[in-house]
Amino acid sequence: MSRRHPTVAEDEIRGTAQGTAPVPLSVLDLVTVGAGRTATDALRTSVAIARLTESRGFHRYWIAEHHSMPGVASSSPAVILAHLAAHTARIRLGSGGVMLPNHAPLVIAEQFGTLEAMAPGRIDLGLGRAPGTDGATAAALRRADRLHEGADDFPEQLAELTRFLDDDFPDGHPYRRIHAVPGPVQATSPGGVQSPHRPPLWLLGSSGFSAQLAGSLGLPFAFAHHFSAQNTIPALDLYRESFRPSEVLDEPYALIGVSALATDDEKEARRQVRAAALSMIRLRTGRPGLVPTPEEAEAHEFSPMEEEFARTWNANVIHGTADEVRSGLDDLHKRTGADELMLTGNAHSGDVRLRSYELVADAYGLPTTR
Repeated sequence: MSRRHPTVAEDEIRGTAQGTAPVPLSVLDLVTVGAGRTATDALRTSVAIARLTESRGFHRYWIAEHHSMPGVASSSPAVILAHLAAHTARIRLGSGGVMLPNHAPLVIAEQFGTLEAMAPGRIDLGLGRAPGTDGATAAALRRADRLHEGADDFPEQLAELTRFLDDDFPDGHPYRRIHAVPGPVQATSPGGVQSPHRPPLWLLGSSGFSAQLAGSLGLPFAFAHHFSAQNTIPALDLYRESFRPSEVLDEPYALIGVSALATDDEKEARRQVRAAALSMIRLRTGRPGLVPTPEEAEAHEFSPMEEEFARTWNANVIHGTADEVRSGLDDLHKRTGADELMLTGNAHSGDVRLRSYELVADAYGLPTTR
């Protein structure tokens, strides 16, 4: 018996540029926790940023999945997205992304089916194959001895998740009688009515693997320019070259994640991103912690190696006054041809992050709505 399943409309993927922005602007939130602050403080900041950016015409708001990092409180994207759905009305909400090898596909289909029921027509499901953490934590998440166990099977996991979302396992498949609920099976029950939508699938990546897979499947693609800038243009080229039209997209659609922080004063921007770089240094050297204050970073004696890392890292962070950030974003768009820019602002203070998005919105003349 064939089953009708919800569809993904292309306009649920493609956004519309607002004001003078060259492409739609969106937000990637890691729910960063600064020294002296709590996860509760960070989540309140996320709500404030989501509400602000919704009112200023940003297209979507994604939550990243990370684990075992004290300064990042985004270990449970679906839970946070449910919270944000209760505090917003229009902005698209999604994962940037769920690390699929960490989870059973059925569980993700259930979680995002539930989110779709909470916020119909505005949920995205972005998927990655990296662990979003260190190897030991990944093994604990996956109940596996090898870090790459699960990630190697990503295409098969993706296919399984898609079938759970569409409720269309073929006859004879061992999962044929298993259904993700909420989901399409509810429409087949007597008197059943089901949403005509399901969350669009996005593939996320920082190299060529997901770019090529997304292109071959005709799916939208999100590239992590914010921590893999050297691979951005090759990955986008590979995605576009590999693209095959699908029921979802007629043409490629790629967004890039961009580290961007605007402040009222250029010197303050440099202080903030230096503190964020110190946080990244500690993470990369196995000492993850809360995001330090600018004052702590100023007092820190950077070794030559740390100084070089901070310089290289911040070279890919667009920061400064609103006009400087706007110019940097415009230049990045011209160089990459990205269809959407997804901004992530890493700073110790939630107020600084909130102000950054407000300044960017003003710089592009984005409308103010209620």
